[in-house]
Amino acid sequence: MHHFDLWVQDPASATPEWDWLFTGCGWARDFADEGGGRWVHPDGTYTFVERSPDLIDERHDRLRPGINHLAFTVPDRATLDSLRAACEDNGWAELYSSDYPHAGGDDHVALYLENSEGFEVEVVVGD
Repeated sequence: MHHFDLWVQDPASATPEWDWLFTGCGWARDFADEGGGRWVHPDGTYTFVERSPDLIDERHDRLRPGINHLAFTVPDRATLDSLRAACEDNGWAELYSSDYPHAGGDDHVALYLENSEGFEVEVVVGD
């Protein structure tokens, strides 16, 4: 993957949520301000969080056609547990908490989160 853009309703509230997640998953902050943010993965993949002038003012719905969720990797279970412990303080709600860390199956170690705009992410321990 080269890059992806995340269009958000309100960059001022969304940027801190995404900044916490990206930096917690090992991405480097390139810039983050009230107009949005940019983060770079160690492999060179980058992302933007922004409000586009072309954005249609409707709430994001991951159950509609399009991308359902993004999945990120972290190196170990300790990092995953740390993200889980801090998610609510950083604008993310845990999904499937009663099945943590195996909501995706017995051999799958992951954390599922949803932010204030309804974006879902999966954080997976692995390569």
